[in-house]
Amino acid sequence: MEIKAVIFDLDGVIVSTDEFHYQAWQSLADGEGIYFDRKINDNLRGISRMESLEIILRKATKKYSDSQKAEMAARKNNYYCKLLEKLSPADLLPSVTNILNDLRTRGIKMAVGSSSKNSPVILNRIGLGTYFDATADGNDIKKSKPDPEVFLLAAERLKIASRHCLVIEDATAGVEAAINAKMYVLAIGQAKSDMRAHLRANDLASADFVEIFKNHGEYQCQNQD
Repeated sequence: MEIKAVIFDLDGVIVSTDEFHYQAWQSLADGEGIYFDRKINDNLRGISRMESLEIILRKATKKYSDSQKAEMAARKNNYYCKLLEKLSPADLLPSVTNILNDLRTRGIKMAVGSSSKNSPVILNRIGLGTYFDATADGNDIKKSKPDPEVFLLAAERLKIASRHCLVIEDATAGVEAAINAKMYVLAIGQAKSDMRAHLRANDLASADFVEIFKNHGEYQCQNQD
């Protein structure tokens, strides 16, 4: 299996907006009198806004209608977007720029595959708005991770077959989505303990891309038809 493309999750891989998400959800929960903490926040990694809200509402003492839930999700997003105004290229995670430039030098296609509907704003604020060969995000899909839709769409837009794609993820839902897409997956951060991943590293900076591409021809995808 030859790696011809790398598909990056955005939050937690290229840039960390986890704290912004936490603060925004905390503001919403406080306003509604719902208990919320960082442990609950950890369960929201890699999934959609509405799915995240449903998890938070497990601690609610009252029922909410669909229209109320839609308003709450919009309110959370407003909190989050205000926090994103602080974002800049200085917030890129360690070694991201060097890794992206190295992959481009190798002729590797690159895409972003994110469940976030705010990925265009985030990419612009960190100076990567036009850097990638393709993007697929929450604005394009109907099913969020662990469904493989976002990664399959990214591969389609790159015009690269799934079996030639390496996904980099920091959430277990994303690892599962990559496997469901029959792609090779590097798990970093909190996802590094997921033994389903083909490769694991503490973070993007500690991933050995020289070794990955040295051995890429030897890899046999376990999920091929």
